[in-house]
Amino acid sequence: MDANFFLQGMSGIQADWFFQKSPWWTAFGFLGNALFTSRFILQWLHSERRKQLIVPPIFWHLSFWGSCVLLVYAFHLKDLPVILGYFFLPILYGRNLRLLYRKKEPTKTTNDS
Repeated sequence: MDANFFLQGMSGIQADWFFQKSPWWTAFGFLGNALFTSRFILQWLHSERRKQLIVPPIFWHLSFWGSCVLLVYAFHLKDLPVILGYFFLPILYGRNLRLLYRKKEPTKTTNDS
């Protein structure tokens, strides 16, 4: 993509370090991939152990944080198709985490006497 990347123009912030290629950014991208991929491995191991399909809570944590890291990395790459591919995932996985940890409301009991 062009050096006048839409995010740079919209933000008005000159963060050249964010768009510079470096081994640290490559490592950051690998970290995101490792987080995102490890969720499948852990889900598979949990399912094999119980001999049924299990989606443990850690799956959703790894999904959320892996997609967040990969979204930041996609912005660093300035690659719009990759950005759009990861843009809504943290919202989706965050919602699943919220549903997972939402406290159950106490049930109302009625006395018919």
